[in-house]
Amino acid sequence: MRDGHHMSAIHWITHSIGYRLAPELPDWLHAILHVVLIGAPVGLAVVAIYWAYGRLRKRLSTRRTLAATKVTHGVLGNHVYAFILRFSRRDQIALGAVGLLAMPILYASFELPKIIVNNVIASGHFPFKLLGHDISQSQYLLLLCFLFLLAIGANGILKYWINVHKGRVGERLLRRLRLTVFKRWRAGAGGEKRSEVIPIIAQEVEPIGGFAGDSFSLPIFQGGSFLTIVTFMFVQDPILGTAALSLLPLQLSIIPRLQRKVNALAWERVAEVRTLSGELGDQIAASTRSISDIRTVGARLKRIERVRWKIHRKKFLIKSLNNFLIALTPFFFYSIGGYLVIEERLSLGALVAVLAAYKNFSAPLRELFKYYQAAEDVRVRFDAVSEFLGVGHVSGPTKHPANG
Repeated sequence: MRDGHHMSAIHWITHSIGYRLAPELPDWLHAILHVVLIGAPVGLAVVAIYWAYGRLRKRLSTRRTLAATKVTHGVLGNHVYAFILRFSRRDQIALGAVGLLAMPILYASFELPKIIVNNVIASGHFPFKLLGHDISQSQYLLLLCFLFLLAIGANGILKYWINVHKGRVGERLLRRLRLTVFKRWRAGAGGEKRSEVIPIIAQEVEPIGGFAGDSFSLPIFQGGSFLTIVTFMFVQDPILGTAALSLLPLQLSIIPRLQRKVNALAWERVAEVRTLSGELGDQIAASTRSISDIRTVGARLKRIERVRWKIHRKKFLIKSLNNFLIALTPFFFYSIGGYLVIEERLSLGALVAVLAAYKNFSAPLRELFKYYQAAEDVRVRFDAVSEFLGVGHVSGPTKHPANG
């Protein structure tokens, strides 16, 4: 049985966002509204505060460490983002600008289907005047459908341009990074691990180049798409907009923790591959061969296999958990949205539009989680390459042009 305090809380929240719910709500709806209107906002606030506190503490700790050890950063700079901006600043600005240009087009692609359902298919107010001409129902339908086709076509063209340009930026920076590592290695970098330069140039730096195109444009485009979709949902119905975010606190609190474990394994994998490369180099240089050499390499390959298997398991656990949470959210749409349509507090077109928007809602969110995974993996690789270049005697710094 619900008590008066809980009922007043739910009714106060819904009243503050413009809803006049019936005094007696169904028990199942009352429980769902508690999760959506109270649990989700509180969860998001807790996650945001915890994240901000963690970032602040990490930054202060890093500053204290640098001040105590007087660490100087190498030729690649102090962070992968600084290195990327150093050589592709103008490209990143162009990618970000085009990504922002796509947001109003994306919003229009969600709004037009709702207008088609509510103002054309379910409306009987035809014909009507448009620019001095009588427009029939079928003509208005054709016009809106053409505008919808134009919107999705323009959105597709912008996505194509962004993806092609991202690839170009990534390949250009990858070439520069490989050349930088090679020049520094020729100058003496690497110390006792100089033979590890082959896997570094061939494999370790490649994800860094691929990340260069996504480093700034992906958060802008996918983050902007996510905010555009959420804004559209809130405009249609504030409760449904909140419902779309109801499981986000769980995603933000669980998935990053699992990702940190994957990052630790990624670092272990990099170390194992480098060690294997060094052992192979030593065997190539040696004049003798023995069965112990085969056993040593076999044991190293087995360790690499074990680490990679752990990475695969945790990555697929993250993917499965994220997909489950994303698939669970429509439960709130069908339950809450269906009740609001029955009570005639929400149009059927708005509910259909929200459901259609949510089909696109999970895509940018999934891309943002993948971006977080890629960013952490690239950070590990970038730090490993920087560490390699900082070991040994180097005759002098490598000069780079400002951009290109």
